[in-house]
Amino acid sequence: MSEGIAALPVLDLLRLQARAVGELRRRGVVRTNNNPTGDYAEHLFISAFGWDLQTNSKSGYDAEDGDGHRYQIKSRRITATNRSRQLNVIRGHELNKFHILAVVLFDASFAVMRAGLLPHEFVPLFGRLSAHQNGLVVHAEDRFFAHEACVDVTEELRAQQLREG
Repeated sequence: MSEGIAALPVLDLLRLQARAVGELRRRGVVRTNNNPTGDYAEHLFISAFGWDLQTNSKSGYDAEDGDGHRYQIKSRRITATNRSRQLNVIRGHELNKFHILAVVLFDASFAVMRAGLLPHEFVPLFGRLSAHQNGLVVHAEDRFFAHEACVDVTEELRAQQLREG
């Protein structure tokens, strides 16, 4: 199949991507037509743990569980050309709108590499305030997942991926 993709013109590749994202949206795996990494991370956490997904307009958190715990979900896809583990900026961290930061790192083919849950109060240990980005920039390095307060949920998300196929 890779030879077939390699032979496609650029416009056909873009159309294929648009169709694939459209189908993922129809299946409820992603919510937007943007890069699917963040939406897929939300989908995996919601499906694996039964959390309630909040609307896109909800500020400061993405999901809530039955006990009222609020989760900010972040992800990063690691590729051969971009090994950075920098997550999207967390705006308003100081407002305490979420209780737990849920993070998943994907490999280039979207397989779960690592996933963890870190309580809000420990998040600044792994980030820095950026005036330019107007928020907290967090890096999900190995020490993030090794922190004593981080709950490793890698296997739970991998199991969810296996259930979905």
